[in-house]
Amino acid sequence: MKKFWLIKQKFVSFFQYNNLIQLVTACFFIISIFFVVSFQNVYTETYDIEKFSTAKETIRSPITIENSKETERRIREVVQAVEDHFEISEEVTEEQITYINEVFEAVDKIETGNIELEEEKPLTSVSDKVAYLENLVHDELLFEVGTETFRALFQATNEERVLAKELITTALYDAYYHGIKVEEVDQAIRTAKQKLTYSTLDNSFVQALHPLLVFSIQPNSFFSADQTNEAQQQARNSVEPVMIRAGEVIVEEGQLITNEIYEELELTGLLNEERNIYPTVGLLMLVTLIGLFLFFELRHHMKYSDFHFRKLMAVSVLSIFIVLMMKVVSLYTTSVNPLYLVTPVATVSMLLKILVNERMAIVMSLFYSVIGSVIFNANIPGLLNMEAGIFIMFSQLASIFFLSVIKDRGSIIKSGLATSIINMVTICLFLFLSFEKYSWLDYLSLSGYGFLSAIISTVLTIGMLPFFESGLRILSDTKLLALSSPNQPLLRKLLIEAPGTYHHSIMVANLSEASCEAIGANGLLARVAAYYHDLGKTVRPHYFIENQMGMKNPHDYLDPHQSAEIILQHPADSAKLLKKEKIPNEIIEIAMQHHGTTLLKYFYFKAKDRSDKVNEEAFRYEGPKPKSKEAAVVSICDSIEAAARSLANPTQEEIEKVVSSIFEDRLLDGQLNDSTLTFKELEQMKLVICETLKGIYHSRIQYPKESNMKEAK
Repeated sequence: MKKFWLIKQKFVSFFQYNNLIQLVTACFFIISIFFVVSFQNVYTETYDIEKFSTAKETIRSPITIENSKETERRIREVVQAVEDHFEISEEVTEEQITYINEVFEAVDKIETGNIELEEEKPLTSVSDKVAYLENLVHDELLFEVGTETFRALFQATNEERVLAKELITTALYDAYYHGIKVEEVDQAIRTAKQKLTYSTLDNSFVQALHPLLVFSIQPNSFFSADQTNEAQQQARNSVEPVMIRAGEVIVEEGQLITNEIYEELELTGLLNEERNIYPTVGLLMLVTLIGLFLFFELRHHMKYSDFHFRKLMAVSVLSIFIVLMMKVVSLYTTSVNPLYLVTPVATVSMLLKILVNERMAIVMSLFYSVIGSVIFNANIPGLLNMEAGIFIMFSQLASIFFLSVIKDRGSIIKSGLATSIINMVTICLFLFLSFEKYSWLDYLSLSGYGFLSAIISTVLTIGMLPFFESGLRILSDTKLLALSSPNQPLLRKLLIEAPGTYHHSIMVANLSEASCEAIGANGLLARVAAYYHDLGKTVRPHYFIENQMGMKNPHDYLDPHQSAEIILQHPADSAKLLKKEKIPNEIIEIAMQHHGTTLLKYFYFKAKDRSDKVNEEAFRYEGPKPKSKEAAVVSICDSIEAAARSLANPTQEEIEKVVSSIFEDRLLDGQLNDSTLTFKELEQMKLVICETLKGIYHSRIQYPKESNMKEAK
């Protein structure tokens, strides 16, 4: 059993300290969850259905696809419905009208004598006039129209001829205007005869004109292949493709599977299991891309920031939480009731910003919005719910940006209220962009969803934050703010049992915070760590000079080795007390590292004065050396504050001299070798520390004593 426990401990230790394994495992775990949760949204259920059977359930189309057979059928129908197009010949119209005009003009000339006769004998009889007219008119006209018609024209009065000409030409124009097909000639003749019949002309005269009317009406509308083909092509183009839309009901439960329905099922791939491979491959590619981006992002954080195993666990747990939450909500989401607008997605983004950092929160919010667009696609493969994706993205980004300064729980509430406004604006944006018409009640109810989402997110963030802080022991700003309260039991213990050390810690905290902010480190962490860094001095408070107010120094009665042992023990005592109270590891590490492996010079040289055989290692702190920027800053500021307080006359020159000497001593002693501080950052720290100390130890007016004032009088 003991051997198994040792193997387990070695495995856990190896896993925790091998960053690459951590990253690969976390990324694989996260994208696996993404894939499993989203798989049902891209997987299409196939059916074993026979024709003319009854559907056991309502089946919807998983894809949008054109029903080409139905489209072709509709094209055939509209093409067949196109009537033949005919072209009206204006030449026929003009030719026939010309024949009529020639007849009436010839009759008028003969009647008026405006003709040239070969003989001097005038045309006095109707027969002579008819005979002469027959020589003038066209042979075709002469063949079709008998002499009775010509005789009637000469026997009629001039007014009757004018009226007859007008009636005939008008009837011809009306008939030819609309076009006369071959099969419509008889009907056109009957219509023209009716117009003459109902005129004021004598009935016998009208009957005599009928042959002339029959001759004049000829077909002038002929079949046009070009126009007919053009009309058929326009009809083809007017047919919209018959589409089977994703989500469209193909067959209702209990409905008979006809040939048409079976073809649609086959067309949409609902009868073919092989079609499921492609959506699955697409989802696998999507989560793989997310995994690659996530891996490089996490690697960047581990390389350039304080991103440890516990924060990686927080990212993984929150990723599982949000995708499972979205999946549960998607089960109850419909097109009528878009419950994805209520999903409290901002919870995860706010927790990531508080527990990890802003950049990670922004990156993960983009990943969550992409996965959300898949999860809320109503189980239609190939469809991404862009409204859901955009809403999730805007809601999370708003919560991140508005949670700018985390001072207390109130900051989370303010961020939640601001996020609710963004949620409602985003929802109204969707409604305004929609083609559908919504009522004011719809705007209020859907906007209420967005407001409720932000409020639930705020409540969940406040409620879940302590569990992450305590369960994963992640040090967040809210936790640091809570630890910085003077009412904390450990700080009250320090104030009561070691008041000098408490004051010293406050001064170190001020210097450390200002220095960290100047170099871009975590100033709040440095401040809080400085509050607790000397907590171990409460074990033997009177052995430290700042607590020896009005009493003799006990070290005057101790051997230097004994004194050194007591002094060197206080970092370990601090760590022990902090661990006992379950203070976050970051603060414990700074407490252990704030002296590094520096030499306790006072007692070392005191021992050297008594004996030349002194082991220097016995007078050095156990360490380790500062590992982080914050630990290095607290270490330097601790020594500088103690040295500055010991100055009898802290002038600006003396302060600068002390600060420079301590920086130089730490560099030469190699105490900063394990930290990531650069020389540029050290110079920045030096300037800030000097300015701060000058402000603390500025010169004051020397007020005269009361006795001196009396003597002056």
